[in-house]
Amino acid sequence: MPVVIVLEGAAPDRFTVTVSPLAELAACLHVLTEHTHHTEHAPWAEETTRDAPPAFRAGLRRFAPLWTALRWRGFYPGLNAPLPELTTDRFAELTAHTCASGYRGFDFSRLLHDPAQAAALRRAASGLPEPHPTLAEDLLRDPEQLRTDILAFLDMCRRVFFADLWATTEPALARAAHLVRQRLADEGPEAALLSLSPSSARPAGPSRVVFDKVHHAVISPARTPILLIPTRYGAPHLLVKDEPGLPPVVHFPVHAPEIGVTLARSRMLALTDPRRVRLCRLIARQAMTTADLADRLSMTRPQVSRHLRTLRDLGLVRVERNGRYVHYGLDLAAVKRIGRDVATALQY
Repeated sequence: MPVVIVLEGAAPDRFTVTVSPLAELAACLHVLTEHTHHTEHAPWAEETTRDAPPAFRAGLRRFAPLWTALRWRGFYPGLNAPLPELTTDRFAELTAHTCASGYRGFDFSRLLHDPAQAAALRRAASGLPEPHPTLAEDLLRDPEQLRTDILAFLDMCRRVFFADLWATTEPALARAAHLVRQRLADEGPEAALLSLSPSSARPAGPSRVVFDKVHHAVISPARTPILLIPTRYGAPHLLVKDEPGLPPVVHFPVHAPEIGVTLARSRMLALTDPRRVRLCRLIARQAMTTADLADRLSMTRPQVSRHLRTLRDLGLVRVERNGRYVHYGLDLAAVKRIGRDVATALQY
């Protein structure tokens, strides 16, 4: 399902590129909770949680819905007031969407005053694993106490790990933001957006960019300005947040993966053909010519050439030219990466 950004009438000044410590904190908390999905940062996550005080580990469990499947909007700029100053009703609405892990089909604008909305939240949260249902009950029972508890946990994060981490991470994020601002000014919004996600972003007709995501949305910067926020610890995820009544946010990794879902799937499918598998087994041992392969596989040269072309187009075969001979070898490094690339693409 796509997220479509309609660029018609959207000048570069409709995009604000900024760094956000709260947004990066959310990414870090996601890694600490789901570190098996982020192998690059897994050693850091394991060390941080192992050495943290028990109250911090308890907070990671209790507030996990705020940064797992649906990132809490309180972590992102663009609210009408800072988090501590939001009205109780607005805080409850934003937090309820996270407890329910969704925006579509839910209206929590009068959650604390409408029994039907409270029942809808309980029903949605009950279908999700803990701690979603418990967090929803905490919100309905005493939203102000929950807000106090969340703010206290975020302050604890600063003391336990984030103050030092931000000091080393912020310069890299500032450089990434500067590059995107330059691209916006020099090449325009389409080129800037496509650069955020070369594996899952593509142009879609005049003045449209599509991100391959698991939810559908249509965003028009001409009507509502967009915030672009780089992340280091959020990689490989690219998040598009488009809550009703708030500025859309694109939270993009500083180093975007090069392999998207389509290419990862195509590479897997290419290796399901038995004849192609036999061919790959031969050229995994040593590079061979088309004629050699045709002879060993009892195939015609055009048939072998078609299979090799498919594998070359997918980046799985390397070509070596030796005089008038062309030898084909299997790129074993690319084959070894298929599993990792699939996992990365499915998260992006």
